[in-house]
Amino acid sequence: MSESLAERRCVPCRGGVPPLSLEEVTRLLGQVEGWQAPGSRRLTKSLEFSNFVTALDFVNHVGRLAEEQGHHPDLHLAWGKVGVELWTHKIDGLTESDFVMAAKIDRLPR
Repeated sequence: MSESLAERRCVPCRGGVPPLSLEEVTRLLGQVEGWQAPGSRRLTKSLEFSNFVTALDFVNHVGRLAEEQGHHPDLHLAWGKVGVELWTHKIDGLTESDFVMAAKIDRLPR
């Protein structure tokens, strides 16, 4: 049995590799909950929280995870909402590590 995305580690991209194909993105989207991949170039997810402090706590959890994994999403914090956007900047597209990070974010306490 292969390990789940959330059990893997993000691998730094050094560039020079192509982004994932539409087929690969579609396959990996089936392994993460509620994420979207507009144009197959970014992973996005919007999360709702009961208040600002809970949303901020979640952002802080994501920040610690990002440092641990060396893979840093764009985070958008508003009252009761957090938007997360992932992509691999070196190739301006998606790699498997973006999906690994998404799966790990899904496991964070809310």
